[in-house]
Amino acid sequence: MEVASVDFEVFGKVQGCNFTKVAKDNADRLGITGWIKNNKTGTVAGRLQGAKSSVDEMVRWLSEEGSPGCQIERCQLTNQQAIIRPDYPKFSLKF
Repeated sequence: MEVASVDFEVFGKVQGCNFTKVAKDNADRLGITGWIKNNKTGTVAGRLQGAKSSVDEMVRWLSEEGSPGCQIERCQLTNQQAIIRPDYPKFSLKF
């Protein structure tokens, strides 16, 4: 199984619409580990790690779908790489 890691930052109206909670539920459903948090700048950022197909599906959700009521402008991806195994035991909300 190919394991992938990617950092993300989602821009738009993504705070105040349960974006991080719905993202966590989605990551848990897909078996993705990592973290997500609200930034002071109004964006949502985090790291995804897991099976490449699951990470790709989560990136699509972060880029196009999101939580009800959000308005995604764009999802910026950085530090995309293949890894041996995830660094995190689960997907968590950071504060």
